[in-house]
Amino acid sequence: MASNAAVPFWRSAGMTYITYSNLCANLVRQCLKEPYKSEALNREKVHFSVSQWVDGKPQKPSN
Repeated sequence: MASNAAVPFWRSAGMTYITYSNLCANLVRQCLKEPYKSEALNREKVHFSVSQWVDGKPQKPSN
């Protein structure tokens, strides 16, 4: 049986690595000075659309 000593602290806190990574990235972005802070916050925004596929063809996308 494996020891809990080898478990990363983010895992023992009940987080996934992605959650931990996003938390750290947000903290770093908040610590930046202007104009770097606003540039980093603008890069954080993500735009995407979702389309339903029927009979192998995409339908009109929705936001």
